[in-house]
Amino acid sequence: MLVDTDRFSWFEVPENIKKLLMLAADNWENNSEAEKYINQALAKTGKNTDVLIAAYRYFYYKYNYPMALQIAEKVIDIIREVENFTNDWEELKPVLIARKEEARIRLFLNAYAASGLVLAKLGKLEQAKKICIQVKEIDDNDEFGAGVLLDILTRPPEEDD
Repeated sequence: MLVDTDRFSWFEVPENIKKLLMLAADNWENNSEAEKYINQALAKTGKNTDVLIAAYRYFYYKYNYPMALQIAEKVIDIIREVENFTNDWEELKPVLIARKEEARIRLFLNAYAASGLVLAKLGKLEQAKKICIQVKEIDDNDEFGAGVLLDILTRPPEEDD
């Protein structure tokens, strides 16, 4: 199969990985085939967050929430390592607030909020709420959706009339 990787010239990944991702997209309806290509791309990617985000989206939209969570956490861990972030939220919070417009910090917050969404999908509501509260502390404009998700998770059930 001939794959035109120039269609996504903005996507900065090696051509061999780009081809695998495109093959996965082309085989979207064939789950086992598409997942084979995604997993091959993941095996070759290392710490390329663009590929990880593509894989996260694939697994999320295929309802494979455990894998989507694993990928989101990997993105978080990569950025945590590169930035030498602490695991203590109270120490990390002022750093994130001060740098929240930087691309890598936005990716960190996006991945963290995404992990909260996936945890909610997996029924781990308390963990999801905690993450939403933390992201909302940084994100006063709700750009990452944590406020909306928190509202959904904490809204009392509607009464039936």
